Amino acid sequence: MTSAQTVAAAGADAPAGAVLWRVEFTETVKLAAPLAVSQLSQIAMMTTDLALLGRLGDHVVAAAALSHTILFAAFTLGMGLVSAVAPLASQAFGARNPRFVRRSVRVGIWAAFLAGVPLTALQFWGEPILLALGQDPQSAELAGRYLLGLCWSMIPAWIFMVLRNFMSAVNRPEPALWITLAAIPLNGFLAYGLIYGAFGLPRLDVLGAGLATTLVNVFMCVVAIWIAYTRHPFKKYRILGRFWRPDWPLFGQLLAIGLPIAGAFLLEYGLFAAAALLMGHISTSAIAAHQIALQVAAVLYMVPFGISMAATVRVGQAVGRRDAEATRRAGFTAMLLAVAFMIVMTVIVALTRHSIPLVFLGDTAAAGETMALAATLLFVGATFFITDGMQSVIAGALRGLNDTRVPLLIAAFSFWAIGFAGSYGLAFLLGLGAIGVWIGLSLGTGTFSLLLLWRFHALTKSHYMPAVPGTPA
Repeated sequence: MTSAQTVAAAGADAPAGAVLWRVEFTETVKLAAPLAVSQLSQIAMMTTDLALLGRLGDHVVAAAALSHTILFAAFTLGMGLVSAVAPLASQAFGARNPRFVRRSVRVGIWAAFLAGVPLTALQFWGEPILLALGQDPQSAELAGRYLLGLCWSMIPAWIFMVLRNFMSAVNRPEPALWITLAAIPLNGFLAYGLIYGAFGLPRLDVLGAGLATTLVNVFMCVVAIWIAYTRHPFKKYRILGRFWRPDWPLFGQLLAIGLPIAGAFLLEYGLFAAAALLMGHISTSAIAAHQIALQVAAVLYMVPFGISMAATVRVGQAVGRRDAEATRRAGFTAMLLAVAFMIVMTVIVALTRHSIPLVFLGDTAAAGETMALAATLLFVGATFFITDGMQSVIAGALRGLNDTRVPLLIAAFSFWAIGFAGSYGLAFLLGLGAIGVWIGLSLGTGTFSLLLLWRFHALTKSHYMPAVPGTPA
């Protein structure tokens, strides 16, 4: 169905503007729903790992938090690079340029390999890095062991992201959803078996959890490649055609868009990594409670993150068609959808905050302090949940406009001049401890979301249209 037919089907008697907004809402939901569920499926695997590790003690949960601190510093760099595939491929799809869609996917896979080799090697130094940062030796040793199994997951995970971005750009996100749904039971089976030595598998404790994650990511990557290369409508793009042919001009464009995305991701995740380190200087209970509350925030964040990917695609496709009004409409529709969802979920979390920690630690007297603090952080994080979801979607809309450099500067100011300074000052100078850290996180993400909203409004109000690579200006 063409856009005109879709508008006609939405109701010929309705005002034209209302019909266009209704159609945009419908198309955004259709694209965002499988992406959001796919993201929730991935975080479900992480949550399963954390819950299984939690049975080994809150010191293991703390070690897992430190492991993710080191891994995500590297992982987000590659994730930012491959995220540039989404706007490039979406704009090419909107401009009806299938050859450029294929080229965008190809350079995204290049980026995954070129970034992955050195960043994977870096993970072997996880324990010395944590010791240098003043972390507890036992936690650092456990975290380093976890990373030995986990580090190999990065390259296949990034390639899967490239292919998911490609599928979304051509309005077919469902295969990525089915792959991640299939991976959930596989991950649970492997993680349980390798952590506890069940099903005839060796007992590897935290190392087993990392290896399970790696094996599942390899599975997802291989299946996504098979689908993209053999199934309709993806196979007509021949994404691996001339794979070894150099495409340095487009690779340079991917870096120009992707590196600022990676930088913004690093600044954001760096703030959360710094928050975990601050918690480590407060107490083991504080870092374990922080990890539990942050895992809940991560679960909530997956839906806005899925909506943000849909926003990138919808805005990018509108840019490819050179439709300025549709560009603005796509961005604001996604924002309203995300904020409405996060408000509802935040209320639910606030009402169930005392029960949620039981999922991770069980009902044990030894973990009572951790559970009480985690419940408090979940309540304090109410504002943070909403602003974090909002900033993700607005950033996704701006990526659809190839606008990534100014958001990088905004991220530096918001996350560090406001967020980290606020967390440190409130936690240690004013003596609020773990609660002060989370108030600082709310201040940082709130500032970032408001400044990004101003940026998107200013660009789209002026009908800004970036040049689409591979098409006439």
